Amino acid sequence: MATVTAPAPGRRRRTPLARREARWAYLFLAPWIIGFLVFYAGPMIASLWLSFTEYDVINPPEYTGLDNYRELMSDPAVARSLGNTVYYTALHVPLVMLISLGLALLLKRVGRLQGFFRTVFYLPVMTPAVAVGILFLLLLNTQDGLINRTLGLVGIDGPSWTTDPGWVMPGIILMSLWSLGSTVIIYLAALQNVPRDLYEAAAIDGAGAWARFRSVTLPMISGALFFTLIVNTIASLQMFTEVYTMYFGNRETQNSFNSDAATFYVIHLFQEAFQFLHMGFASAMAWLLFVIILIITLVQVKLSNRFVYYEGEDK
Repeated sequence: MATVTAPAPGRRRRTPLARREARWAYLFLAPWIIGFLVFYAGPMIASLWLSFTEYDVINPPEYTGLDNYRELMSDPAVARSLGNTVYYTALHVPLVMLISLGLALLLKRVGRLQGFFRTVFYLPVMTPAVAVGILFLLLLNTQDGLINRTLGLVGIDGPSWTTDPGWVMPGIILMSLWSLGSTVIIYLAALQNVPRDLYEAAAIDGAGAWARFRSVTLPMISGALFFTLIVNTIASLQMFTEVYTMYFGNRETQNSFNSDAATFYVIHLFQEAFQFLHMGFASAMAWLLFVIILIITLVQVKLSNRFVYYEGEDK
């Protein structure tokens, strides 16, 4: 008598319908998978290999081991550009978060015009980065710029935003505030989701406005604050287009000041790769930036366990 073997415990045979649905799922996922492999995973693996070579595009790559990484650690230009980037990030991220939170708190009180002001604040985010660079190059012009002209109306002699190395970074940070609209919208959405009964309970307990903000608002929107902290930090460490347009895409501006003050890490990487054709060295720079961003993000995620409150979780 034939013996029928029972399926292994815990394993279920997929029905023809389930297999057909799985094939369709993979078919719909295929464009994303192919795009990821071709445009992300493939180039990342290639750049990792190139980081261990000397490659100038014209000649075949020549394996050099860790030479690029050794040079990376001792190159003063790399250290200077990384210092500029960290300095910008340390000022830009807190400023964007504080100003955006203040604007979001004001927008919450606007009432019927809230939709209009949401659009007004978000529109600058849609402006192309190159256009933003050109716009602020004109606004920050020492002689004819609108900002210095406005300062002149109140008797203040405006600084040389685009030529004085001491004022280049403040000018870039000022420019970066142009696109804080997306952070404002995120904070506004988070504020609108804070239950009103929490404010009412705090008021009954005698909490003032500042106490309610500190004990109710901040904990309830801490998830949004954490998200924007990570996103803005990553974006700041990769700052490129606007600054390159202002200071390196304009020969007249580039020749009028010491470009070291505006050389960000990604700009220096771009120059090494496409101006000097040091593709191997530039690939090593890219992987160093990747590791730095990864470490900073992991630290932020680890610290979030102490400061971020998620509704519904047990503390």
